[in-house]
Amino acid sequence: MKIVVYNLGCKVNKYECDSLLKTLKERGYEASEDLLYADLYILNTCAVTNEAERKSRQCVSRCLKLNPNAKIIVCGCASQNNPRQFLTKDNVTFVIGNAQKGKLADMLQESGVLVEALPREYEDDFSAEVVRTRAYVKIQDGCDNYCSYCLIPYVRGRSRSRSVESVVEECKNLECKCKEITITGIDISSYGKNIGCDLATLICALSDIDCRIRLGSLEVSVIDDKLLVALKQLKKFCPQFHLSLQSGEDGVLKKMNRHYTTAEYLEKVNLIRKYFPDCAITTDLICGFPTEDEESFASTLKFIEKVGFAQMHVFGYSPREGTNATRYKLLPQSVVKDRVSMAIKVAEKKRQEYVESFVGKTLQLLTEDMEQGYMCGYSEQYIKCYTQGGQSDCLYDVKVEKAQDGIAYCKIS
Repeated sequence: MKIVVYNLGCKVNKYECDSLLKTLKERGYEASEDLLYADLYILNTCAVTNEAERKSRQCVSRCLKLNPNAKIIVCGCASQNNPRQFLTKDNVTFVIGNAQKGKLADMLQESGVLVEALPREYEDDFSAEVVRTRAYVKIQDGCDNYCSYCLIPYVRGRSRSRSVESVVEECKNLECKCKEITITGIDISSYGKNIGCDLATLICALSDIDCRIRLGSLEVSVIDDKLLVALKQLKKFCPQFHLSLQSGEDGVLKKMNRHYTTAEYLEKVNLIRKYFPDCAITTDLICGFPTEDEESFASTLKFIEKVGFAQMHVFGYSPREGTNATRYKLLPQSVVKDRVSMAIKVAEKKRQEYVESFVGKTLQLLTEDMEQGYMCGYSEQYIKCYTQGGQSDCLYDVKVEKAQDGIAYCKIS
């Protein structure tokens, strides 16, 4: 039987898909992550925005174009949020939420709907299949932050952490199989709160891992000397800090239920740069939140200039039914789109400036694929690099010769 396990969401979803792929292959199935012909499709969906849910629904039709007779199983955040939206789709035989998702390999013949209460303890203690040069290791699930715009705590549940021992064991198994491990979770900043430790404790336990280690998205509250000292002690830490921002204006941050001010955010950025002067500070930004007026948005643009982000993920506000922000009046969509466009221009400018700062310097490039005639990959700071020559899935020291459109053009040393 041919099975496709397809990810429509975040890096946590990716890890879960890779874990399921590994289990299916061990059981003798021909399993792949590529959306090709198959007898069974398992779709791990996303609900972070309305658009993400729409794409999840559309993916059912994409599968049926590949094989009109295929069975389809839908799981993940979109089905946890609203299983009914998939029940009327042709050939969808089973809809499951996020609870019990780790046991899907045992439920391929099930039918109907299984959307249960989300667990209070970390339950899916398994390892993922390594299918690329970079592996993901999930350390935590759920979120307790309840940002006013965000649906994720409702579809992922409360924050719960995997044991230190389990994480270390998986990383040790991976260090000889891949060149880089990305530590991921829904809110890794809250790691350890329900098991009596913290993220810094876990990082210290990973100090002997002999491959590159990169962290997923972080909250301002987790940044302190203890964590930064622990990261310094890693053998091959990738100095990229994806520090969630969302808005650069204090009034909007308060309405978003973000628990920091811009002054506190900048203070943590400066602390990070004290330990890692050339690090990349990357972030997410929501434009057009309902309470964001012109003055607030102007303040945000000034703030992102001041911080000097290496890279930004900019997107427009998407109202999610069931969240507190839906009580505010929406801004016109044209205003939201204009602000997204303006923020992207600033983000691209800062990205180019950051990459230019490395011209003449040496980076460590992890190669992945050919792109536009160049071998392409990412440095430890997550700078996209092009170089002539070399092979995929290799680490090279490269000298940056020029920066163009936010890409470093390099020569292998």
